[in-house]
Amino acid sequence: MAKKIKTIIKLNVKAGEATAAPPVGTALGPHGLPIMDFVRSFNEKTQDQKGTILPVVITVYEDRTFSYTIKKPPVAELIKKTLGLEKGSQTAGKTTVGKLTALQAKKIAEVKMPDLNTKDLEAAINIVKGTARSMGVETEE
Repeated sequence: MAKKIKTIIKLNVKAGEATAAPPVGTALGPHGLPIMDFVRSFNEKTQDQKGTILPVVITVYEDRTFSYTIKKPPVAELIKKTLGLEKGSQTAGKTTVGKLTALQAKKIAEVKMPDLNTKDLEAAINIVKGTARSMGVETEE
């Protein structure tokens, strides 16, 4: 028999660095979940990606148990990592902070593909380029 789902929580947590402090504690606490169990499990699974921000979808069941899936890092994070940027431009459109080559955009699209709502690589590349533009990063055609 399937467990009854109580709620679904979406968080962005640094890989290998989850703690009981916000956002994890404040999200899980009200549902009576064992926060440290999640923290320990998440940190073990993401140790190899330490420091990268990862989206996590936590499914909370009525019997106070939970399961979770870890998604790929956000496109913006992948772009920053690829170009070695601290952060995007404060004034995107006016100031550029870097240039993304067509090959880099393709690589990021391939990594992020499982989480995107498309199966078409060209569409995925366009999603990456759009994110890059909104961060003040130029893209090659």
